[in-house]
Amino acid sequence: MEVDAGPILDYAAALTKESAAKVTVTHVVGKAVAAALETEPAFNARVVFGRVVPLPRIDVSFAVDVGAGHDLAPVTLRSVDGLSTVHIAERLAARAGRLREGGDRDFARSSRWVRIAPWPLVRPAFAFASFWSGGLGRRAFGLAGFPFGSAFVSNVGGFDLDEGFLAPLPMARCPLYVCIGAIRERPAVVDGQVVARPVFVLTGTADHRLVDGAHVGRLVGALRALLADPTKLDD
Repeated sequence: MEVDAGPILDYAAALTKESAAKVTVTHVVGKAVAAALETEPAFNARVVFGRVVPLPRIDVSFAVDVGAGHDLAPVTLRSVDGLSTVHIAERLAARAGRLREGGDRDFARSSRWVRIAPWPLVRPAFAFASFWSGGLGRRAFGLAGFPFGSAFVSNVGGFDLDEGFLAPLPMARCPLYVCIGAIRERPAVVDGQVVARPVFVLTGTADHRLVDGAHVGRLVGALRALLADPTKLDD
């Protein structure tokens, strides 16, 4: 869906001015996704042994580019529905800094396993990690339990891409993937007049075993309302 970025940019700028954190569209969208998942809990689950099992909390992971985009790593924040937008920005900045400086031991450990594992063992290792980490929520190979959480958010607008659809990583058993496109000036109708507005495209990929069109419609409705007035996110 197309989203008017104006209210989000204004809200992010106001939070940045009030705090020491640099709040961006990504942080606001991540907070809105967590709030929308509260209204539609069918998304907040995973499939284990063919059965739908609820996730214990609403965690949201964010894609972080490492090495000038040569690698990507997820930063997962726990219980995001209980965090303010500023807290999300602060925690994500701290974790991203450690990643880029090589100080994240979990990422280093999981990357090392991928590099040294013999090719014939990669597929069974991923299958075990999928069940152990994504299904049961236990640590394995440097992966935390529920490694991507309830939703994975990536901002491809930083690479000047207008939109994209994220391919789910089966191992993570993440129910929702959200992609933020670049902000562009586009014509929009405001109070019956055609004006130029900053707009970005938001796309989503969902696990169809958990949800159908009705669930998606309710989630999108909640998300659209929150992004139109993001001040409600931190009420």
